[in-house]
Amino acid sequence: MLEAFGNPQRGRDYLIEHFVREFTSVCPKTGQPDFGRIRISYVPDESCIELKSLKLYLQTYRSKGVYYEDVTNLILNALVACCKPKWMRVRSSWSTRGGIKSVVTVEHGVLPPQVGRQPAA
Repeated sequence: MLEAFGNPQRGRDYLIEHFVREFTSVCPKTGQPDFGRIRISYVPDESCIELKSLKLYLQTYRSKGVYYEDVTNLILNALVACCKPKWMRVRSSWSTRGGIKSVVTVEHGVLPPQVGRQPAA
């Protein structure tokens, strides 16, 4: 379902960030909805993620029972398989539940030094 397109600036390392403000999945233990935000940061190699396909892919989790840790890793795995970036980070930040706020961060590859520091969210 995920699609990619050719990187129009292959000769340059640059940072792409996508912010998903309304991500939902289902807690596999309680069956209750989980609400989160997803931040996808990556340095493309030969291809970039096509945004409509990203939106449709992320919507498939609305009815899936999956833990925070697993869904964050599953998203990273799918995106890496789709566009094979030089470096990628997926960070999920979840609404407070039971007084506990959770943030899960996973990475792939090595951030090229010339890309520099990433801006704060």
